Amino acid sequence: MSVVVEHLSKLYGSQRAVDDISFEAQAGQIVGFLGPNGAGKSTTMKMICGYLTPNAGHVRVCGYEVGTQSMEVRRRIGYLPEHNPLYTDMYVREFLRFIGHIHGIRGQRLSRRVEEMVALCGLEREQHKKIGALSKGYRQRVGLAQALIHDPPVLILDEPTSGLDPNQIAEIRQVIKEAAANKTIIFSTHILQEVEMLCDRVIIINRGRLVADASMTELRRMMQHRVVCVEFGHAVESTLLEALPGVHQVQQSAGFAYRISCEDSDKLRPALLALIQQNGWNMLSLQNESNRLEDIFRQLTQNTNEAI
Repeated sequence: MSVVVEHLSKLYGSQRAVDDISFEAQAGQIVGFLGPNGAGKSTTMKMICGYLTPNAGHVRVCGYEVGTQSMEVRRRIGYLPEHNPLYTDMYVREFLRFIGHIHGIRGQRLSRRVEEMVALCGLEREQHKKIGALSKGYRQRVGLAQALIHDPPVLILDEPTSGLDPNQIAEIRQVIKEAAANKTIIFSTHILQEVEMLCDRVIIINRGRLVADASMTELRRMMQHRVVCVEFGHAVESTLLEALPGVHQVQQSAGFAYRISCEDSDKLRPALLALIQQNGWNMLSLQNESNRLEDIFRQLTQNTNEAI
């Protein structure tokens, strides 16, 4: 495993910012690290990188213990913090060479890595500008380039697309996908569409505790067909719909359309059709609606008793 987190906790006074969380991330995986504001995402990432010391638990990166082998860990991690710290009075190429020197890269190898990062992160047009003159989107690209310049096997990205416009988000997403070929990437975001498009796996924490750790395949299985939408040509008694087996909630939308939340749509549909036939109702349409990742996220972060 590239990253192993075991029973990690961090306290600030009496507040548990991170509360006994454990997970693993494998080489070649893109892991979405999700949670509401204040859930403990940034704190966890800083402990993985060795910038914060946990009160309990252990982290290993590529087999090295963060607490006792921090320099070995830092050589193997590329880190982009939430608030991208850049030297704004330096030029782009100057800054990348400076970061490369810090990582011990010299000579032709350094020149080659700078060229590769400029190309990978789409900095060709801006490479001779001062960082302070760049837009926020290009500053994020520079941040990604500095995180990647020493070719680390693990990449930790904290809100890499925060504050960017849709075009910039798509560009940064493409950079992450290209960088993911042979790396373990853990990144936090509030843009759930990014998670669905990029991630192999999703970890969700809430109030410092892990509430979900599942592959996208498992999440998509959860997202399938938990809602049935039916439309009639006239009003019907919603109490009869609510009485059907496995129904959690019935919501009436525009006109005579009803949205039925249920345990299993495949089991509900025969009972619903029998009810319609029994009462002679005029049904205009019947279809399944897939749950969204947003629905699962809200369910898990509003109800701390549930976990997957």
